[in-house]
Amino acid sequence: MKQVDVVIIGAGAAGLMCAAQAGKRGRSVLVVDNGKKPGRKILISGGGRCNFTNYDVTAANYVCRNPHFAKSALAQYSQWDFFSMVNEYGIAWEEREHGQLFCIDSAKDIVDMLLKECDLPNVEQRYRCDVHDIEKTDDGFTLKLDTDTVACQSLVVATGGLSMPKLGATPFGYQVAEQFGLARIPTTAGLVPFTLHDKDKAAFADLSGIAFPVTITTESGVLFKENLLFTHRGLSGPVVLQISSYWKPGQKVSVNLLPDLDVVETLNAMRDKHPLQSVKNSLARLLPKRLVEAMIERGDMQDKPLKQLNPKDIQAMADYLHSWNIAPNGTEGYRTAEVTLGGVDTDELSSKTMEAKNVPGLFFVGEVMDVSGWLGGYNFQWAWSSGWVAGQNA
Repeated sequence: MKQVDVVIIGAGAAGLMCAAQAGKRGRSVLVVDNGKKPGRKILISGGGRCNFTNYDVTAANYVCRNPHFAKSALAQYSQWDFFSMVNEYGIAWEEREHGQLFCIDSAKDIVDMLLKECDLPNVEQRYRCDVHDIEKTDDGFTLKLDTDTVACQSLVVATGGLSMPKLGATPFGYQVAEQFGLARIPTTAGLVPFTLHDKDKAAFADLSGIAFPVTITTESGVLFKENLLFTHRGLSGPVVLQISSYWKPGQKVSVNLLPDLDVVETLNAMRDKHPLQSVKNSLARLLPKRLVEAMIERGDMQDKPLKQLNPKDIQAMADYLHSWNIAPNGTEGYRTAEVTLGGVDTDELSSKTMEAKNVPGLFFVGEVMDVSGWLGGYNFQWAWSSGWVAGQNA
């Protein structure tokens, strides 16, 4: 039977970071993954450029039942620590809006960096390797792999969530948690486009590809301001992906279609200057024309000359445009989701080490637990931080 100090299941962002750190401590490490190569999600992220972190990262940028859980790991290994590593390796990067940091050349630069960090004589990696059975022993754990059995002191589960199943996502990590009696928060798709009910989908089908800035607010009061994108299935764009992590089925969202304008003031000025201009043509100067046409066709607004609008009409139109309420039918699900909400309950884990409180030697890192970041590099930063922390303790 092969004996190592640490087995890490999953060669994604968190798993590779953990392997490198444990290896640097002199621990013998075996990384196993069911895929053909490491860092599959890293490679496709950010359009192939990998939004690897963000200038501004706090626990407030994460969805977790325990809002304080992420604080310790983010403090122990911050965005600045990862940023320093990127600079040490000479990786060219650029800042985009909202403090997002991307590779200039390729996401492969990040994977190559992590693999170089893991290029230690005491760190072994196995791919296309399945774990069939895990047992707790007095000294740690035994795992049955494809061809042999491995014993270890520490076991790190870095298997990710259920998002993007084409990249090999499985519920394996949750099954391990269940096997050892750890509670799980129910999982759903996060950072994911909305689908619309048939009536709304038909009304807005011709708008596919149109994008413009809005604010969206959930029924619970969470608000984001970013671009909204109409698709042939529903609504997407950064603002929808962000708000989807806070939306619950059956709820409406309120969209301020003109967040930077006072519609009453603007329409009054237009009416004074061009009293014969139609509502449709006037609003088409402020919003995509096809959207205005769709709203008029639905009967949400009447098209008539501006001079026929009284103050009550203008106020009603402003109220509608500043709070367009729409109830999504659902989301596009794990197929296109960027993260999985929910997962291993963080109450079961030490926030300082990522170790299970009641199962010595068992660690969970990254997306498999109930910590989900906003769009903008936050999920990768959680992978780096949680992986680093576990690597210091596994």
